[in-house]
Amino acid sequence: MLPRFWRKIKYRYNLVGTYCENCGTYYYPPRNLCPKCRRKSRIKEVQLSGKGKVISYSIVHDAPENFKMMKPYVVALIQLDEGPVITSQLVCKPEEVKIGMRVKAIFRKYGEEGESGIIYYGTKFVPDEKIS
Repeated sequence: MLPRFWRKIKYRYNLVGTYCENCGTYYYPPRNLCPKCRRKSRIKEVQLSGKGKVISYSIVHDAPENFKMMKPYVVALIQLDEGPVITSQLVCKPEEVKIGMRVKAIFRKYGEEGESGIIYYGTKFVPDEKIS
């Protein structure tokens, strides 16, 4: 496995962002410097809640054959409660998705390299019925 893959494992398997203590802004993906505060940045790493709402979406009807996924599937822009916007797959039926619907992060399989290769996991989102 590539060393780069192992270095980024914390970020791949957790919804880790950054927070600027100077201006109160959250960022995802993580940043080393706040673009608002620049040199006055006071960045710290934070675990994001994984809860948010759909602000836009697209229904994908066609995908490469090696992209083993139920078709059609939903890709959404999700605004996390902390503020950052993430592009992610939304695991639900296309007819269920709505602008403004509440969602939460889950840990799911993305894919694998070959029949017996490395399996990749990461964050996807599902509807959160508890917080409609």
